[in-house]
Amino acid sequence: MKFSRRFFGGAVVAAGLAFAGSLSPALAGTPIPFSAEAFKAAQAAGGPILVEIHADWCPTCKAQGPILDKLTADPKFKDLKVFRVDFDTMKPVVKQFGAQMQSTLIVFKGSAEKGRSVGDTKQPSIAALLDKSL
Repeated sequence: MKFSRRFFGGAVVAAGLAFAGSLSPALAGTPIPFSAEAFKAAQAAGGPILVEIHADWCPTCKAQGPILDKLTADPKFKDLKVFRVDFDTMKPVVKQFGAQMQSTLIVFKGSAEKGRSVGDTKQPSIAALLDKSL
């Protein structure tokens, strides 16, 4: 009986953590799906922004993921807003950003574009790109 109560309690804690994890897109550096309203609000706030043109099937995008996770965990990027644009389902947005392909990273400081890269999977150059947003 004690085991089942502990297990149930653990399941409740796990469910709570899973729910909290679903709120994590609000954390800096965590990609959130692109919306025009949220992007405009981030630009108006004047802070650093990364737009990630991404496709789940793209091996380059998959290689960029852990690099971006590591870099955006750095405290200097605590205010960075990361917007993920799905290359396949958000074609008008991809076109709006002038992206020709997935694995495109674009950084902004407020409303000003500060740099972009396509297909880059090298941590030092991605770090240098993100630094341009600060």
